[in-house]
Amino acid sequence: MTDAPFDLIIHGGTVCCPSTLGARVQVDLAIRGGKFVAFGNLRDAVAQERIDATGLNILPGVIDSQVHMREPGLEHKEDLAHGALGAVLGGVTTVFEMPNTKPNTDTPAALADTLQRASGRMRCDHAFFLGATADNAEQLATWENLPGAAGVKIFMGSSTGSLLVEDDPTLLRVLRSGRRRQPVRFVETMTAER
Repeated sequence: MTDAPFDLIIHGGTVCCPSTLGARVQVDLAIRGGKFVAFGNLRDAVAQERIDATGLNILPGVIDSQVHMREPGLEHKEDLAHGALGAVLGGVTTVFEMPNTKPNTDTPAALADTLQRASGRMRCDHAFFLGATADNAEQLATWENLPGAAGVKIFMGSSTGSLLVEDDPTLLRVLRSGRRRQPVRFVETMTAER
């Protein structure tokens, strides 16, 4: 542990997180510069502020992997700025936006446009799904790795514009051209054993 004080320590609560610690564990959390920087027994650590969370559950950050903020084209329903603000107020730190907008997010240009719209307006981490179509099936393996792309969304029931992949031959083309991403391992910073 560093000698520098933490901004905040939340102690006594039950932390809910995927890890080798288990899904729910009673552990202290330290925050510095707006980020969680330490998990563990922090009863002797120095902090500017302490919060007693005894009897409470703590969610260090929630990821919502399917949001529909509808920008561009349907801002009367919700836009990126207000949707992200609502997410943050609800404890969501990251959102992945669906591609069924007007126009659809189904090309690198549409993804770049959406990223530009989000720049400086979204108060949470974010990424955007590219929509699979009959027209872009062969390009998805490359496009899904573009900066800001959360992955590829395949609509097989109903959707907007050309985002419906309703037949098996088109679905097979989409699946053959996609790439599987390796999952990112969640790593905690353990400062001391409890």
